[in-house]
Amino acid sequence: MNIDLLKRLCETPGAPGHEQDVRTLIEAEIEGLFDEVKTDAMGSLLCKRKARKGNDPQKVMLLCHMDEIAFLVSHISEKGFVYLQPVGGFDPRNLFSRRVLAVTASGPLKGVMNPGGRPVHISKPEDRKKVPELSEFFVDFGLGETTKDKIAIGDSVVMDEPLIEMGDKIVSKALDNRVACWLGIEAIRALDASGAAHEAEIHVAFTVQEEVGLRGARTASFAVKPDVGIGVDTTLACDTPGIPEQESTTVQGKGFGLHVKDSSFIADRALVAEFAALADTKNIPYQRTMLASGGQDGAAAQQAAAGARAVGIVVGTRYIHTVTEMIDRNDLEAARDILAAYLAAH
Repeated sequence: MNIDLLKRLCETPGAPGHEQDVRTLIEAEIEGLFDEVKTDAMGSLLCKRKARKGNDPQKVMLLCHMDEIAFLVSHISEKGFVYLQPVGGFDPRNLFSRRVLAVTASGPLKGVMNPGGRPVHISKPEDRKKVPELSEFFVDFGLGETTKDKIAIGDSVVMDEPLIEMGDKIVSKALDNRVACWLGIEAIRALDASGAAHEAEIHVAFTVQEEVGLRGARTASFAVKPDVGIGVDTTLACDTPGIPEQESTTVQGKGFGLHVKDSSFIADRALVAEFAALADTKNIPYQRTMLASGGQDGAAAQQAAAGARAVGIVVGTRYIHTVTEMIDRNDLEAARDILAAYLAAH
């Protein structure tokens, strides 16, 4: 497996609306894989691979968002403490004592994030029980009064943690959704390696601003007008202590997630059945998944223009929306294999 690519994708900062460095990395990586590559007005990277045989091909679109949950600088105090607004869904319980990276016009800057208030040595018992609001967190870049010379309102701030491997597990910030970026590239490489002369016109859209409302996917899908839209993403793997079995969503190591429903869409039933049958034929492990809330880019493809048939192909992720997001490499391989198999068959 190309873990080096996944590492580079995850460790490259890409807040919603600030995905340009991720896009640049992908552009270099996909050279020669597509017939046409362009960047749309919002910043999504639209990649087209023409049908290799047949006439009047159907359009199959993979949607893989580039952005990660992050922050934008909203205020800088006179003493140089930086306050933030979230772009994406954070749980404040996971934000204590975090190392972060600001992306500025003059280059990246490292900082530390903490909530306001007393440290443990001088705090009261009731203070230690409180979970601060997001608005109470700030970043210290160690620059004091010169901070305003380096950082501007609107600069992005992301978590700053490296990808690590632990047995069959891969842990990193931003696996949501650099996993999909990896799959969008590696599935096409696997398709090439298979030598299949596909009949479909294949579009892979590396989209922007999913974490704030599927925004890039909406414009990209309207431009492509796919017949089939495949939302490629992570999903929950709550197969951990403290969560009832019926709420686990996926179990790691049991294959890719065939995503049937969330609050943004209900998958096309025939398409779900087709993916399931193909996975069974190819002996690719999978599990059906549903979410009570949340959404993903497949919904945007489903609703674009006159509509499309849509489904989700997802990878179960523990501790999602934290710096310790964890996937199982076997599930990642299964997701790559089913995407390549589907594209080869169409």
